[in-house]
Order: sequence, then structure tokens, then C-alpha cells
Amino acid sequence: MTDLLAAHRDRLDAALTAIRSRGYHSAFPESPSPRVYGETAAADGQAAFEAHLGTAYAVETPGARGTVVTEESPFGIKLDVSYPRTVEAGLDELLEASRKGLTAWRNAGVDGRTGVVLEILDRLHKRVFELANAVQHTSGQAFVMAFQAGGAHALDRALEAVAYAHEEMSRYPAEALWEKPAKGDPIRMQKNFTVTGRGVALVIGCNTFPTWNSWPGLFASLVTGNAVVVKPHPLAVLPLAITVEVCREVLGEAGLDPNLVTLAVEKAGDGLAKPLATRPEVKLIDFTGGSEFGDWLEQNATQASVFTEKAGVNAVIIDSTDAFKALTGNLAFTLALYSGQMCTTTQNLFIPAGGIETDEGHKSFEEVGAGIAGAMGKLLGDDARAVEILGGIVNHAVISRLELAGEYGEVVLESREIKHPAFPDAVVRTPLLVALEAKDSDVYGRECFGPVSFLVKTADTKESIELFRQTVTEGGAMTAGIYSTDAGVLDQAREAALDSGVALSENLTGPVFVNQSAAFSDFHGTGANPAANSTYTDGAYVASRFRVIQSRRHA
Repeated sequence: MTDLLAAHRDRLDAALTAIRSRGYHSAFPESPSPRVYGETAAADGQAAFEAHLGTAYAVETPGARGTVVTEESPFGIKLDVSYPRTVEAGLDELLEASRKGLTAWRNAGVDGRTGVVLEILDRLHKRVFELANAVQHTSGQAFVMAFQAGGAHALDRALEAVAYAHEEMSRYPAEALWEKPAKGDPIRMQKNFTVTGRGVALVIGCNTFPTWNSWPGLFASLVTGNAVVVKPHPLAVLPLAITVEVCREVLGEAGLDPNLVTLAVEKAGDGLAKPLATRPEVKLIDFTGGSEFGDWLEQNATQASVFTEKAGVNAVIIDSTDAFKALTGNLAFTLALYSGQMCTTTQNLFIPAGGIETDEGHKSFEEVGAGIAGAMGKLLGDDARAVEILGGIVNHAVISRLELAGEYGEVVLESREIKHPAFPDAVVRTPLLVALEAKDSDVYGRECFGPVSFLVKTADTKESIELFRQTVTEGGAMTAGIYSTDAGVLDQAREAALDSGVALSENLTGPVFVNQSAAFSDFHGTGANPAANSTYTDGAYVASRFRVIQSRRHA
């Protein structure tokens, strides 16, 4: 295992440098170009993905009862992959098997565990095209986005978590000679300090970003000495099944128990997460999803440390700009990317009723809305290009929200259906823009997940900032933005963002968007508002996943 760390030492050292500097760093190339990955990589990865279709996935789950098929592709292709089914009656066997390898995993030490996990990441990278296809056809992300967010960027986030964990675990010496001055000879004690995991960790996956949202917690828990049970969303199992397969493969080759990482697949409606999350063996839980269940976990899984990323009402304040065309273009891409099915997508755009000042002259509230709608139309005017930005609608609940949202206010931009040129049965919709009044907080004050955004008419920028502060404080947010040429307004927005605990992007008009974050530099979530109680990734995210146990004796 120490040989594994030596093999990946350069990658770890570079990541450690990056988390300290917060500058640009990427360990895994984000371009799926043949020049980067080789001429046959894409075809080989697609073939590997297609080989799973219609088969029983070869992964062992202790305590499983039969098999289950749960996934439907948003692009309309038939997946028909079956997995071992985990039910409540089998949890004793599953958790007992998970715990059997913990002693050897602890004894592998910080460097040994780190080497094993880095080898897992390396092998996942070798299967990145296969993973990208799996993410695409379970989440609805277009292929390039699935390759980046579901592959390369997810690997970067996982490595970032491993780097933080290694740094935190390495903070403590393995042994120390303690000497206390006394009359005559000093009192001497030999002390040893061992980093040990908490027990069993549970990762509850989501439908939209099955790898990006699961890997940081999975690998942070694993490298700190815990066993991990991965419970995917029933509609997005395959990417995490591949992940678990690779984990088990590497663990077994290293002479460790493969059951340190297990896959728990349920049938939709089984409700497995609640009984699993409240088991006394489960000491760590990572969850991404809706606020209702995230709140339930925080309130009921009291035996565990719970890390949640939940719903939020992300907002952008528009006060003024010296680049109106670039502003509307940036916002159009922000709202359209993956059909708004990102926890970071802007939902509320606060705009003064009297309009804004721009480099093109004064723009009324209606003209600002028309500008954003026009930029959206230009961006998505060609269907073949549009589908590569929009992807597919992830599930039926998103469609239901989209169909209802037009009744909330005045429709500024209608959503339209697009036929996908490569996948005729894909479900693709363009974003809907709806104008609301400031008094309509019962609508914009809660999350409307999917391709729906609200243009909220406020009395002035002062009210925009106050509504922003209020909605983030009460409902939470993962991202926020401000457009203004006034330094005083920018200062007020920064203070409001700090007070409400949300990351702020200012005057984004180039190829960086408020709903994107860069591993090793940007923190994803803050843990300082109701949208999330933790952040990807910092010391707090990893430090409570292990304990340091000492032994001492007279020297």
C-alpha cells in the first residue's frame, strides 16, 4: 500500500499545494478530445457503457434479496440494468460485513489508506468515458457536461477531499516522548497516537449529479478509515455501481476486505434511506437532495455526523452594468445550462421596477427581461446546439413544476420542447422566465427546481438587497450574484452575502458563470445558510470523520 502512495505522490503533493494556495489546479483533463485521451478512448468508453445495458451488474452486496431494475434514461434509451436489491431485512448482514474489515483498514495507516484511495481515483479516471456515458443516461446531462462534471471535475473534487483529509490526519504525530520536569529524573511517558475511523459511513446519492455530489463524501470517509455504504438514487445507480466496483477491486488487490465499500440499491418507494441512516453502526452520512429529507436526517440521525446539501433559492441582483450584452449572455447560459437542474442555478433575478443604467442607455424592467429572453433565444435558437447545453429533463417532477410555474406571474419567455437529433425519445425543454412582484415571496421564496427562473420587480436596489438577504437567510442558497457599476452597491451586496452566509459572484460577463465552481479554489456551499450544513471542501468537512486514539506507558 505504501507503494501505491509512492506511485501517486506527485498527484497528492500537487493537490496539497493547491488547497493551500486556492489557485487554479486540475489533476484530471476536462476535455474529452482524442488528443488528450487517445483516438479510441471515446468509442471504448461508449462500448463499455453499452455492455452494461440489459445485464445484471456483477457487484456483490451482502444481505441482498433478489435484484431490481430502477433506472430510466432521460434520453429515452432502454437501460434495463439489474442490481442486487437491498431491503431493510438485510441490513444486519450488510452492516456486519461492512465492519469486518475496519481493523485492517485502520492498521493500514494514513499513508496506506491514502495510497489505496488515490489508486481508486486513478482507475476511475481510466474509465472516465464509460462513467460519462453512465452519468449522461441517468442524469440527463449532455455528454460533454457529463464528462466534465460527472468525470474530470468530480475526480478533482474527490482528490481535493482526499488532500484535505490527508493534511488533517497528518497533523498528529504517530508517537511522542513526553517528559515532565521533576525532582531528580523527569517523568517520561511514551505515547502513541492512532488515527481511526468512526465506523460505517453512508452516502445517499442524488439523481442529477450522482458522482460529483457523492465522491467527496465517499472518499473523505474512506480515506479517514471508515467503511462506506453507497445508496444511489434509484434513477442514477450505474455511475455509483461502477464506482463501487472499482473501490472493491482495488481494496481486494491490496489485501483488504472489499466489503469496506458496498452498494445498497433499493426499488423506488422502498424507503431504505431512513432505516439505514438511523442504524447505530452508521456514524457518518452524506446527503444531497431536497430540504425535507435533509432536515429529517439532521433531526433524526442523531447517532451520526450528517453532511447535507439541500435546496436553495439562488439569486442575482441586477443594479447596473457597463456590458449589457455580455450580462444577458452570461445569464442566459447560466439559466440554460443543464436546463437549470443544478443546485447552483440562479432562480431569482431581482431587478428595480424603474430599470437599470447600462452602457446602452437606460433599460426598463421589461427591457432587461426582454434582453435576457433575447439572449436565451439566440443561445438556444439552433436545436442541435441547444440540446448540448440543455441536456434532458431528469425526471417527471421537473416537468410538473415547469408546467405549473407559468401560472405564477407574467410569462416573459415561454418554455418550448426541443426534439433531440440523436435521441428522438429524449425529454428536452428550454427555460421559462416569469415576472413576479416583490410581494410574491410565497413563490420565489421557495425552490422551484428545474428550468424556471423568476424576474422579481423590486422598488429599488436597496429592496433587492434586502429581499436577497431575506430569502437566503430563510430559504438558503448555494450561489449569489450582483451586477453593478456602483462600488457602494457592491459593498452592500458583499455585506449581505456575508451576513446570510452565501458565496457571491460579481459582474460576471465572461466565460465564468455563477453556477460553476472550480475544485481546489472555489468552495461549493458554505455551511452557513439553510441550503447546506457543510462545504466542498475544507478542513471541517473531513476532520470529524476520524478520531485520534492514544495509548501511553512509562518510558
